[in-house]
Amino acid sequence: MCLNAKNVRNVTYLELFRGNRDFRHLFIANWVSNLGDWFSVIALFILSGEQSNNSPLAIAAVIIFRMLGMALVEPFTGLLADKFSRKKLMILSNILSLLILLVFVFFELLNSLLMVYIMAFAIMLSRAIYDPARYAYVPNITTREELLTANAVGSLGWSAALGFGASLGGFAIASYGVETSLIIDALTFIISIIILTTLPEGGPYQTKVEGKQKQKVLSGILEGWKIILTRPEIFRIILAKGMWSVGGGAQIFLLILIGAEAGFGTVATGIGVLYMARGWGSGIGPAVARWIFPERSKWPSVLPFMVMSSGLFYILLGLVSWNNLIIVLIFISHATSGANWVFSTTLIQERSSDEWRGRAAGADFMMMSLTSGLSALLAALILEYEIFDLRETIILTAGMQLIAGLMWLIFALPREKKWILNNQLESVSTNNSG
Repeated sequence: MCLNAKNVRNVTYLELFRGNRDFRHLFIANWVSNLGDWFSVIALFILSGEQSNNSPLAIAAVIIFRMLGMALVEPFTGLLADKFSRKKLMILSNILSLLILLVFVFFELLNSLLMVYIMAFAIMLSRAIYDPARYAYVPNITTREELLTANAVGSLGWSAALGFGASLGGFAIASYGVETSLIIDALTFIISIIILTTLPEGGPYQTKVEGKQKQKVLSGILEGWKIILTRPEIFRIILAKGMWSVGGGAQIFLLILIGAEAGFGTVATGIGVLYMARGWGSGIGPAVARWIFPERSKWPSVLPFMVMSSGLFYILLGLVSWNNLIIVLIFISHATSGANWVFSTTLIQERSSDEWRGRAAGADFMMMSLTSGLSALLAALILEYEIFDLRETIILTAGMQLIAGLMWLIFALPREKKWILNNQLESVSTNNSG
């Protein structure tokens, strides 16, 4: 099967929304829950700062606990997405998130730094069920012509939710307090659950569900990892997608500190403005890249340059005066990283069998989460112990992205090009023999 054909016509956004009811409902449900999620995230950032005298390490720990919460269970939740209804898993995840929020709000548990971290960790444990299920679900409700557009729309939706959620969340916290923002988040989970119930099951589609298919959890996880590690064309793209996280996890955290210093109003407002720029960049970047690079066979060649471009604009961010210009730099940086995310996700989905696509998603998210968490921890320790100042740390994290992109360009891209060429030759040979 040729996975890199040049003649795949990607449908337009309008065609996708008009013609695919199931994706339309999934998009709305996902957008609503993501919108509310950022109300909680901004609240946790603010609480951690207030309860730690704005310690960089304490604030970064929110991101670290969120990322570790995902990384620890992604191999298991990826297996769940290969064994159980992906629709039901997404609903279950939202129900668990809703219950966690309600417990913390109505029992007023967010009165210490420890409880802030526990909530951040718990919410991401439930989210870790949702992401691999959704990742593996999308190819089951879209055609190949729709898949890239669906991922680009999904990224745009996530980004719009981040942009609106971060800015509105910052405003809501500044005006009405943390508890109100958490209640809004809870309401969005309820709406999302209702919409998700309208979707079809959407896999996994397996011909047998007995005998050897009823494997123990550990053997199922190991089998999935064995498949991924012995399929270089999958693992290379997972690495390409994870390159950004080498410095990107730290940059997610550093945006909080920049927002507090840049003078955009209150701390909550400053964080909201910069996260809005990040969100809109992550959404618009894939839409532009989709138009510039329509041929799938060209995507691997641009992935490392996208990551290096993302790092380059953060280097500029560390050098310029912090005024409205930094909003533009953040927007462009995350536009390139968002394009890397969408291209990589589409390639992984297309190259993965439905039978183990959930575990591929689990490996993908685990690598992203673990790398992001360690990156944020490194930056926080550097600032906490005053090894470098904020600007120097920004430049350091961006330099790490430049190095990661360059390494993939030198060592992985030649193998990727060889695989694509062989794949295309096999396709031509098969067509001629047919």
